[in-house]
Amino acid sequence: MKKSVVTFLLTISAVSFLSAQNLKGTVLYERFLASSIQGNPAGEDAMRRLTIYLPPGYYQSNQHYPVIYFLHGMYGEDSATMADLEINYLLDTAIAVKHIKPVIFVLPDSYTKYKGSFYTNSILTGNWADFIAKDVVDYVDAHFRTIANKTSRGIAGASMGGNGALKMGMLYPDVFSCVYAATPATLNWSDGNNTSIDAFKIISEAKTDSAIFNNYSATIMVDLGRTYSPDLNNPPFYADMPAYYIGDSLIIDTSTVRKWTEHFATNMIASHLDALRSLKAIKMDWGRNDAGRHVPVTCLEFSKKLELYGITHFAEEYLGGHAEFLNGTDGRIYTEILPFFDRYLAFETSK
Repeated sequence: MKKSVVTFLLTISAVSFLSAQNLKGTVLYERFLASSIQGNPAGEDAMRRLTIYLPPGYYQSNQHYPVIYFLHGMYGEDSATMADLEINYLLDTAIAVKHIKPVIFVLPDSYTKYKGSFYTNSILTGNWADFIAKDVVDYVDAHFRTIANKTSRGIAGASMGGNGALKMGMLYPDVFSCVYAATPATLNWSDGNNTSIDAFKIISEAKTDSAIFNNYSATIMVDLGRTYSPDLNNPPFYADMPAYYIGDSLIIDTSTVRKWTEHFATNMIASHLDALRSLKAIKMDWGRNDAGRHVPVTCLEFSKKLELYGITHFAEEYLGGHAEFLNGTDGRIYTEILPFFDRYLAFETSK
């Protein structure tokens, strides 16, 4: 029997089973004060939201569960990502048919005024890496029955979130043991992500922050600037750009280029080898036909650099675009991400 037919039959069976037994997980929306964001000069709200999935039977047992943390992409939010990808349905189905064992699934809200945090500490916008690895993890461990150990914590994400997941693995190997990065974006300079793109002309001519929001690339570059090269004395964006225009003349700021280069995840590998080697499992994937031309190039570059340093990992290029085929029981969350963590996370042993 073909795999697609088997998947369809399993899905129909799971839906019927869930409906008959009412074995569905619970989705909660929590808000808490994140100390890592509090008091940031950019005025980003330190009251942050979490969307949390608790597996079926959570309230009827004393069991402790591993946790998968999922980082959304730029322009994304936690609750919207849960709804758009129907993650709770995928988890309910996967658990019902024993595709995976029960887990807690957490989506933190990292949306900012410029649409994303890049999960990086910034003196302007707040410490967003610490927000994930410290504030969020501490809150979840304190309020839910987690297995509060790195061996039972996984970090995943898509696009900007995939970038963030890789960084979390390098920066906080004492917090997370497994990393899955789905189509991680802006891992390094490359075609479509360099100092010659038109976005820097738009940014140079803009007088207000709203002036750049109509251009996707300009918004990303300003967001990266506020994250990688913040300058509290440089309005209106309070960031130095690696390239800018005086009239029609392009000027390259080599100092800022260097700052961005150091922050790009690919260039962090060499200085975080011990952390990478300590991780139990790393996987990344990307679409061959991603409209962001830099993504396939830099993902392959990242994988090859891991290989060069002898870092065991999985890397897969598939036929598709940017963060495609994530939803549905034939999508990559169900078929790849959830089984990955089911295999590598530590679960509570029977007592």
